[in-house]
Amino acid sequence: MVGAIKAAIGDALLTFMWIFCASTLGALTSVVSTALGVNGLVWPSLFITTFLVFLLVVVFTFIGDLLGGASFNPTGTAAFYAAGLGSDTLFSMALRFPAQAFGAVAGALAIKEVMPAEYKHMLGGPSLKVDLHTGAIAEGVLTFLITFAVLVIILKGPHNPLFKTWLLAVATVTMVVTGSSYTGPSMNPANAFGWAYVNNWHNTWDQFYVYWICPFIGAIFAAWFFRVLFPPPAQVKQKKA
Repeated sequence: MVGAIKAAIGDALLTFMWIFCASTLGALTSVVSTALGVNGLVWPSLFITTFLVFLLVVVFTFIGDLLGGASFNPTGTAAFYAAGLGSDTLFSMALRFPAQAFGAVAGALAIKEVMPAEYKHMLGGPSLKVDLHTGAIAEGVLTFLITFAVLVIILKGPHNPLFKTWLLAVATVTMVVTGSSYTGPSMNPANAFGWAYVNNWHNTWDQFYVYWICPFIGAIFAAWFFRVLFPPPAQVKQKKA
C-alpha cells in the first residue's frame, strides 16, 4: 500500500516534469537550428530534435531512478506488467495511472503559462488529424511499435547505456514523425490527457478511444509479442533428496 502510494507520487512528479520539458522540444529545435543556420532544413532539424530527446531521456532516466523507478507513460507501466517485469500490481497501476494524468495536466498548464509568446503556437499536444477509427488504429499501431522497440532496446539491446538511450531517442522521433499526420502522435495517454484537459476535450469519447484505449491495447500486445519472441528462461525445480 505505502509502496504503491510512493510510486504514484513519484509518477506524478516525473510526469509533470516530463510534459513541461518535452513540450519545449519544438521551440528548442527552432532556436538551435536557427543559431546553426539550418532552420527549415528537414534532416538537420530532425537530428537536433533527436539529440534533444536523447538528453531528456538521459536526465529523466536518472530522475526516475531517484524517485524509485517512476514513469511518465501509463502504457509503459502496463507493458512491463504484461511482460511479467517489475513489481507492479493491478492496485498499484490503479493509483499510478491517475497520478500520471494529474502530473501531465499540471505540466501542460505550467508550460503554457511560462512559454514565451513567440513560441506558444508550438504548444497544444497531440490532435486527431484523420477520421476517428483511422486515428485509433494509427495510435494503437504506433504505440505497439514504440513499446516493442523500447522493450527490445532496454532488455535485449546494447550494454552501453548511452548508446541504448540514443536508440530510444531515434525510435521515439521516428514514431512521432511517422504519426504526425494522423494523431500527433502521443503514444502516451497521460500526455494526451494533459493537453486535452487544457484544450477542454479531455472528457470526450474521441479522446478516450484514440488516446487511451488503443494505446493500451497496442502496448499490451507488444508486451505479449515480446514474451513470445523472448520467453523467460524456464525455472528448473530441484528435486528433493
